[in-house]
Amino acid sequence: MTLLATVTPPVAAEPSCYSALVNEWWCYQYVEDRSGEIIDATVQHLQITVAAVLFGLVVALPLALLARRVPRLEAAILGFSTGLYTIPSLALFPLLVPFTGLSALTVILGLGLYALTILVRAMLDGLRSVSDDVRESATGLGYGPGKLLLKVELPLALPVIMAGLRVATVSTVALTTVGTLVAFGGLGNLISHGVQRDFRAELVTAAVLCVVLAVLLDLLLVVGQRILTPWTRGVRA
Repeated sequence: MTLLATVTPPVAAEPSCYSALVNEWWCYQYVEDRSGEIIDATVQHLQITVAAVLFGLVVALPLALLARRVPRLEAAILGFSTGLYTIPSLALFPLLVPFTGLSALTVILGLGLYALTILVRAMLDGLRSVSDDVRESATGLGYGPGKLLLKVELPLALPVIMAGLRVATVSTVALTTVGTLVAFGGLGNLISHGVQRDFRAELVTAAVLCVVLAVLLDLLLVVGQRILTPWTRGVRA
């Protein structure tokens, strides 16, 4: 007579805090299990943000210099840079895709153009904050236009420019999430997936990291400004 062994089925594991049955808003286990995915998304978000802001700075400076040198073009330049911000990302990114493809470059160019709204005006205001007496004194010491700009005007305009740069950077951190339209949204990809799947832990984690990233970049710019403008600390004291 053969004895049939009774096979006990394995006990199902308790659902985690981010399973379909529980789906909590905050779940540290999700952060541990998906740490690689979260880090990759955060790094991509940071890279796109920094590249977009740098692109905006490179374009904004000559526009601000042109607006200052040719006053009759100021209204047109400011209107152009402001008008770019009114173009919805749903329209701007598809317009860039035929030229840049579905790539991070599409997002970088689009966000850099949006940043011009803040950066052009901040640079123009910063350059105008330098008094004429300072310019005349530097010119009397033999400073040419290029040296005057690099050695005198830009350093003195830096506090105003940095204020605009901080706003542009924080704004770009938020707008980078829209890059999910072309699959290069950094943390925006996680947010989009979390909304579509009602994945609360993923949604909240990505949103919190966006805020943390914005705060850290802002603090970094504040520290950079204090290092680059030591004379402002003496004035405040």
